[in-house]
Amino acid sequence: MFMTRLPYFYYFAAANTGPTYTLTYMQKIKLYQIDAFADKVFSGNPAAVCVLDSWLEPVVMQQIAMENNLAETAFVVPVADAYEIRWFTPTVEVDLCGHATLAAAYVLFRYYGHPTDKILLQSRNSGQLAVSKNGDELTLDFPADTLAQIETPQVLVEALAKTPVATYKGKTDFMLLFEKQQDIEAFNPDFRLIESAGGRGVIVTAPGDDVDFVSRFFCPQVGINEDPVTGSAHTTLTPYWSQKLNKTILTAKQLSKRQGKLTCELAGDRVNITGKAVTYLTGEIEVPA
Repeated sequence: MFMTRLPYFYYFAAANTGPTYTLTYMQKIKLYQIDAFADKVFSGNPAAVCVLDSWLEPVVMQQIAMENNLAETAFVVPVADAYEIRWFTPTVEVDLCGHATLAAAYVLFRYYGHPTDKILLQSRNSGQLAVSKNGDELTLDFPADTLAQIETPQVLVEALAKTPVATYKGKTDFMLLFEKQQDIEAFNPDFRLIESAGGRGVIVTAPGDDVDFVSRFFCPQVGINEDPVTGSAHTTLTPYWSQKLNKTILTAKQLSKRQGKLTCELAGDRVNITGKAVTYLTGEIEVPA
């Protein structure tokens, strides 16, 4: 069993009626905090992971994610020989999250003894996903995003105080292209203006000095000003840079303060994203049943 439910008794004294007792069931749930796209703690992108027997109410999962106060909390439930997966930021449920999926697979491999080198996952809004293990590396198999070039929204020019070379729109995110890595490093955006642009977030990207491309990801729209390392953003970045550089396997770096390194491969209409993960914390939470 992944999850244990234990009864907790609470005592209430009612005036003139004698004591009354209310029986409230609490669920004890194992929680793991994993640094994804990292080979050491305090780097990459932290995610919380809860492996459940069955789904909690969405409001409870949202409250857990808000309490964790990490970019994402992943919840997984075993179904036959696969798993269903959902992701929550502190404020909303999202359609796809790369680093929390990597973290969830790491937990299933390391702590739950998944018997093969490949984990199949099903997302309600992003379809079939998979994570493969090769030594200490994990590879996400995600659907590639589709891009359309658009005119740059003026609010994003103002938010970044710089006009991009070009702007594209994927399924959920804006992607703004700039000339060089130093442009990406220098941004100190106005998050209030970015939030008003809509969508899930804004990717800024440029050719890298020692990798094929670099990026940062700003997403106050979902309660996170800057995400440290964003696997799902690389489903947008990889098709663009693969075509631009005429290569299918690319090296990437996300230039947040924590930073993260990724290897990305375009495989038809899929993107393979490879990185490592390490455990920061294992513990137990208690929430009402």
